[in-house]
Order: sequence, then C-alpha cells, then structure tokens
Amino acid sequence: MVEGDLTNRAAIFQALKGRGIGAVMHFAAHIVVAESMAAPGKYFYNNVAGSINLLDAIVDAHIPYFVFSSTSEVYGEAQSLPLAEDHPKQPTNAYGQSKWMVEQMLQRYSAAYDLRSIALRYFNAAGAAEDGSIGEDHQPESHLIPAALLAALGQSTFALTCSPVDTPDGTTVRDYVHVEDLASAHALSLDALAHGHPTDAFNVGLGVGYSTKQVIEAVQRITAVAFKVAEGAPREGEPAARWASNEKIQRELGWTAAHDLTSIVSSAWRWHKSHPDGFASHA
Repeated sequence: MVEGDLTNRAAIFQALKGRGIGAVMHFAAHIVVAESMAAPGKYFYNNVAGSINLLDAIVDAHIPYFVFSSTSEVYGEAQSLPLAEDHPKQPTNAYGQSKWMVEQMLQRYSAAYDLRSIALRYFNAAGAAEDGSIGEDHQPESHLIPAALLAALGQSTFALTCSPVDTPDGTTVRDYVHVEDLASAHALSLDALAHGHPTDAFNVGLGVGYSTKQVIEAVQRITAVAFKVAEGAPREGEPAARWASNEKIQRELGWTAAHDLTSIVSSAWRWHKSHPDGFASHA
C-alpha cells in the first residue's frame, strides 16, 4: 500500500518502478458533475494531468496493460438510445470531458508505446458488497441511491436536484450497475488484455433506463419508508436520458449483469442499515 497523489509525478514514478507490476487499474478521479461545472480546472488538473503522470510512469516501468474507469458522461445528450460505444462523444460537463480526454490519450499511448488498455464506461455504479463489508459512504453524499437511503434512515432530507427534462415523468433517466458486476468487468478486461485484446472501450450498465422518480419509488418500496421528497436546486450539465447498449461487452468479454435494480437497492439498504454512520460505525 503506497499512499500518494497522481499530481505528484515523481512519487508516481517511484511507486511503480521496479515492482514487477503486471497491470494497472486506474480509479482515481474527481467525479461530481455539478462541481465540475463550477470548478473545471480542478477536474482537468486532477483527472487529466494526473492521468498523464500515471501513464508516463506506466510506460517508464514497462507495464503492458491498463484498465481505465471512464464514464457514460462522455456521450453527452443521447442522439439515439440505447447508447452504443460508437455514439458521438459530446460531453456536457467538465467531468465527462476530462474522462473523454483520457480515453483519447489512451489511443495515442497504445499506438506510440504499445500500452494496451480497456476503458470501461460506467453507467452509475451503485449497490454494496453482498457480504456486507463495503458500501457507499461519501461526504457529502451526492449519489441518488445512497442519498435516498439516508432519507429512509431518517438521517437527512431528500432533495430532488435534477433539472426538468423531456422524459415521461419529467426526471432524468439513467442506467445502473452493481459494484460487484462492475468488478467482474474489470477482471474480464484484464483477462482479455492478457490474451491479446486490442485497446478498446466498453459500456458497463444493465441496458435499462430508470427515471429518478422510479429509483426513489424503488427505494421507498424496498425500505418500506415513504420519506418526503423536497425540491432542491437543479444541477447543471446533466443530460436528460441515458442508458447503455451492453451488447459489445457481452459479446467480446463475456460479461453479464448478475444484479437488477432491486438487487442493487437491496444490497445498499442492508449495508446502510448495518452502517448507520458509514464506515465510522465499526471504527
């Protein structure tokens, strides 16, 4: 375990050099859409410049494989649904733009240095480990499902922050993926790279769109708590509707989702009930 900062170039080179590392998976990023609109420089410095430092260190250490945490935010407003990997990339916020910039860099690093990589475009990672060991604990909490669960626990009020959009119920529509299904996508990506798969990108989502109101209703049904939904300040930069085509990752990597929305919310609810103060509950 080496604790460091991707913007410290020398430290990253030192951490990777001479350790016999066979692959790198890159998860570190700022990820809050609204914040990225207010502070784009923070996102480009950390997410883009930090990734350049990491990629250069990987090349220097002769590490052959790389798996990158990307996002469905690279697509922007959907021109067609479901979103396939070849959909135009027109991110509407600095977070999505920073991830798309790194994806473009990966193509160049692959051509110049033979660093083969797979970028996984997450569609709203959610849920908790089935064994109850790991869950979401953000400070402050900005993700829909854990925010609704905290409201069900009576720990906070729930505010609807999506802008009015042209969808059936007027709230944003998103796809979700359980964290354990996401983990399996990373393992399959490493296996594929080790067996010669070229640099590529894959969507990771259920392939189904759920509106914000539908997710709130699912949380209320599973928790049996009819918490109040207040009107919050709309967040800028969020597209109206987005869900994945997951045919490519099924076909090329053999990935399938083992969890649906009910399973995602249920696993998260079990974790939040047993960790009412987050990870501090068992500190």
